[in-house]
Amino acid sequence: MSQTVIVHDEPRVATTTGIDNRKLGMWLYLATEVMLFSALIGGFLTMRTRAPADANHVLNIPITAFNTFVLIVSSTAVVMALSAIEDGDRKRMLRWMVATFVLGATFLGIQINEYRILIGEKHLTTSSLFGSGFFTVTGFHGFHVFVGVCWLGVIIVQTLRNRFTTNERDHMRFEIFGLYWHFVDVVWIVLFTIIYLI
Repeated sequence: MSQTVIVHDEPRVATTTGIDNRKLGMWLYLATEVMLFSALIGGFLTMRTRAPADANHVLNIPITAFNTFVLIVSSTAVVMALSAIEDGDRKRMLRWMVATFVLGATFLGIQINEYRILIGEKHLTTSSLFGSGFFTVTGFHGFHVFVGVCWLGVIIVQTLRNRFTTNERDHMRFEIFGLYWHFVDVVWIVLFTIIYLI
């Protein structure tokens, strides 16, 4: 049974769980993403056992550790932006959104540079099973970061045009983005551990 809740004269249908429909939709989407990444990680681990490669010699762990730190800090920036939205502080909200955007773009830039170096050293998707698995899994994750950066870019443009404000309607829109961004960060921590450290 659903009920209608009025927020700023805008009807919103809440589920029987009390969770906003948009938020519930994002949780369901993220559940499918968990299945996708579980399959990709399982495939990578299978490929790695058939064609072992010592990550310490193939991959640049210190640079990737720094890149992991960048992504973790970007999650903190998302939390700070949401806090600013809830406090009604538009300037602070925009500042933290831009910080998240820059950190996400930095992550992508470092990953692209890592790909460039690996390809220059002839570590290609066709050169080994490890290469195929590595580029597939990290590429899918990189694509998700790219989507998140683009999504945030749209929100920043909307904010600059006063189409995204600190009003209560927009809290949920940004919170949904935050769920996506935090998911992408958690997936990277798992990938970094499995691909680079184990």
